[in-house]
Amino acid sequence: MKNRAFLIGAVVCLVLACTFFAGCTAPDDGPLPTPAETPVETPVATAVAVETTDDVVEANTLFAYDLYHTLKSDEQYADQNIFFSPYSISTALALTYEGAKGTTAEEIRSVFHFPADDTTRQEGYKNLIAGLNSPDAAYSLSTANALWAEETYPFLPAYIETAQQYYAAEVRNMDFISAPEESRQTINGWVEDQTEDRIKDLIPAGAITPLTRLVITNAIYFKGTWVLQFDENKTQKATFRMEGDESVMVDMMQRTDDEAFYSYAETEDLQVLRMPYEHESGKALSMLVLLPEDNDITTAESVLGTEELADAISSMEKKRVEVFFPKFTLETTYFLPETLGAMGMPTAFSSDADFSGMDGTRNLFITDVIHKAFVDVNEEGTEAAAATGVIMGRGVSVEKPVPVFRADHPFIFLITDDETGNLLFMGRMSDPTA
Repeated sequence: MKNRAFLIGAVVCLVLACTFFAGCTAPDDGPLPTPAETPVETPVATAVAVETTDDVVEANTLFAYDLYHTLKSDEQYADQNIFFSPYSISTALALTYEGAKGTTAEEIRSVFHFPADDTTRQEGYKNLIAGLNSPDAAYSLSTANALWAEETYPFLPAYIETAQQYYAAEVRNMDFISAPEESRQTINGWVEDQTEDRIKDLIPAGAITPLTRLVITNAIYFKGTWVLQFDENKTQKATFRMEGDESVMVDMMQRTDDEAFYSYAETEDLQVLRMPYEHESGKALSMLVLLPEDNDITTAESVLGTEELADAISSMEKKRVEVFFPKFTLETTYFLPETLGAMGMPTAFSSDADFSGMDGTRNLFITDVIHKAFVDVNEEGTEAAAATGVIMGRGVSVEKPVPVFRADHPFIFLITDDETGNLLFMGRMSDPTA
């Protein structure tokens, strides 16, 4: 793994296919709708922008915790590492939701907690996306969306315009009917470009067929370093205690010097540590780690989304902390149709799906959802990547001892936008060597 630290974010792809070839007209016949000019911002407009962004961030956070609990309760992921990007999945499904109607829309909105009000939701995503694309000299952070449309299929101009205006989505015409494999390679190439080649072959062979009508992709990319980097020379082999009586040897990084000041809080059962990434004029980003006092990860899992965690985070104080944190690299793959269906949106995966807001028909439905993720944490910072494919027919107190934060047993980690609280990535580390 390269010694430079950077986080690459999630790419989400949605592929929509219809059940038959029906009366199509080429989108190339005329120019695509142009987003309306952005009005001059006023103090009132700024307040509204913050409120709508907060609503979308809250929705994303609720979905993140819901998906985490669903995955950790699934037998096939028992005692395994977990890692995914809630922001990317939510953004891609928000683009999908814009074309959903009736029961299909209600179920998707329920699972993802989207604001029901169109203006709140759309303006919220518009502001959130613009914020994530704000430049900072200390790191690289960007997000992108794209619609890949079958060139002979008549998508509604209103849907295309919504995707462009509020989600900054590119729109490209593809020949899925005659050249499905070439189309797949083109889309995968875009994904690779957006993620600095960290996500390859997002859409597997055979996923694009002559029945494919639309592919929606989302990508998020971050490259940054710790404010307090770890000294490679101080990294040592140490024991990591897993659940049960098992343990493994890991490379344990450490910051125990007099300059090791972190935002920190602790409860009777939990330690909370925030490790910030370097930034200048842009957003403050950090990794938030929830470490149970014992090696029972359910202690940390049980507080997700609760007032107890919110209170702990709000009570965090800057103090000197002796930090021991493992280097780790992990990769995950999730096939999510059953998961999302069980969470409350089964109709979107059936022939009863209604995505008529995209094309005026009820021919489109989701056939598969695949999410892949990668994360590497080292002395310099963090590197991570994730991809989802949805296939549709897409100061120190002298009176107290210095806390010791020894992450030598399972913990939960979240990579967050400190300005908005938006969860970009979320994971569970059960075995750093897996």
